[in-house]
Amino acid sequence: MSVRVEKADLPGIGVRHDLVTARGRRIGVVDMRDGTRELSIYRLDDPDCTIAAIPMTDAESATLAELLGASVVMSKLNKLSDDAPGLFTEKLLIPADSQYSGRPLGDTRARTRTGVSIVAVVRNKKAIPSPRPDFQLEAGDTLVAVGTREGLDSLNDLIVSASG
Repeated sequence: MSVRVEKADLPGIGVRHDLVTARGRRIGVVDMRDGTRELSIYRLDDPDCTIAAIPMTDAESATLAELLGASVVMSKLNKLSDDAPGLFTEKLLIPADSQYSGRPLGDTRARTRTGVSIVAVVRNKKAIPSPRPDFQLEAGDTLVAVGTREGLDSLNDLIVSASG
């Protein structure tokens, strides 16, 4: 299924990019010439009349994009789990007292020890997909993992185990 995106130059203002949903709703982002941007939601019966226009900072725009992207990734992973009986997706929080807090992901040897794949790490509401073995884990990180129920339980036990 393709996604319909329309672009319109707005002379003296900037550029408007609209996403038209499968139900015909129109959501737009206006990139102003001065570098600011605005998220707009348009009336169903008039694509030039806004229901709401929300000015957004760079940080707000980036966060919204990350939230939408992270939810799409999780939806796809959950669908994969639905299509493959016995395969599960789970988020695991790294506690402050985990022996792996402050250490590289590769030190966990998660795939070798549990058969589970860590497909992303979420830190400060930012998704880091496909983290490399040298990725430094921190307390508060959330691991997004895919595997069997037994493997995910083993990974949880491994991650939450206190050092010492």
